[in-house]
Amino acid sequence: MIHTPEAEIALFLRRVKFVAVALLIGWVVWLLAPILTPFVLALALAWLGDPLVDRIEATGRSRNTGVILVFVAMVLVITALLLILVPMIERQISTLIASAPQAQAWLMEKGIPWFEQKTGLEVMQWLDSERVMEYIRSHWQQAGGVAKQFFGYVQRSGFAMVTWVVNLLLLPILAFYFLRDWDLLVERVRSVIPRNHVGTITQLARESNDVLGAFIRGQFLVMIALGVIYAGGLTMVGLNLGLLIGIIAGLISFIPYLGATTGILMAVIAALVQSQGFDLKLLLLVGVVFTVGQLLESYVLTPRIVGDKIGLHPVAVIFAVMAGGQLFGFLGMLLALPVAAVSNVLLRYAHQRYRESELYAGEKPSIVLDSYIDKQVIIVDGAPKGPEPT
Repeated sequence: MIHTPEAEIALFLRRVKFVAVALLIGWVVWLLAPILTPFVLALALAWLGDPLVDRIEATGRSRNTGVILVFVAMVLVITALLLILVPMIERQISTLIASAPQAQAWLMEKGIPWFEQKTGLEVMQWLDSERVMEYIRSHWQQAGGVAKQFFGYVQRSGFAMVTWVVNLLLLPILAFYFLRDWDLLVERVRSVIPRNHVGTITQLARESNDVLGAFIRGQFLVMIALGVIYAGGLTMVGLNLGLLIGIIAGLISFIPYLGATTGILMAVIAALVQSQGFDLKLLLLVGVVFTVGQLLESYVLTPRIVGDKIGLHPVAVIFAVMAGGQLFGFLGMLLALPVAAVSNVLLRYAHQRYRESELYAGEKPSIVLDSYIDKQVIIVDGAPKGPEPT
């Protein structure tokens, strides 16, 4: 192919347009992040439910019938989970509140003195009420500013709570319409793709769909399984707050090692407060529960349920979640891993194109033998021949 200067300039301008459009979309998403959460969640529910609707359509029923059946099934499953989990979590929170005075007494009598002895830091004096009041009197102006910020935060939190309620009411409505019109939305997106790129983009979309399916469906099952393992195991070993700690550890286990680390810290603190001291047996049993959970996740759950389709390194996962939260808040954390998974597909494609480009191979690429071929082997009359004996 002959590349004229005019063609090179046109190609460069076309790529600049694509980059500009991508940046514009990112800027709009950043501006609208506070209101996009219900739409993103509704799209995710529609994407998850569309294969079931397609199967129902394949039996001869209409699209609307399939959407209603799947939507009702989703509502029933979510309602059943809430009816089962909410009372259990409520009892755990009541237990936590009831044990608060006991935890405070243990902290003041044993926990903080032990910490001061081991570290040499004086923590107790900062908890003395007279010292706290004296500090406030000497810094009353700063305290007034902090109070103003605090009440402003409370006011914003109240507004945020109203927003969350509105989002929860909108979520089922949006999910229903997205699910009903899913095929139409996909077809409209496909219709605006440049015709000379339809094949490539369709292939990338199919690979991204497989990756997202492996992540969302697989990781969701892994989170549930780990939550059940942690909650059940901690409850069986006698930890009063085992159910609550296990559920929290399971829910945040999509970030590598964070779920287990957080769960261990909370379980150890709960065990120390519950036993009012160093109960070696209870601590060992807590360690056994999390060790078994991690072994099952590493060697059974993740390989069999998620597999290696995602291909994201744990460091990349942690960075994606932190970067998403920093850039777009809760919406960014929600989209971080799906976006990272799709980006991984695009990077693999870009790497493949780079390996096939003149930039990598040169204008006249030479023949490169595979690494497993013995460099001393030469070809004579079409047959391999080893080195001449010396």
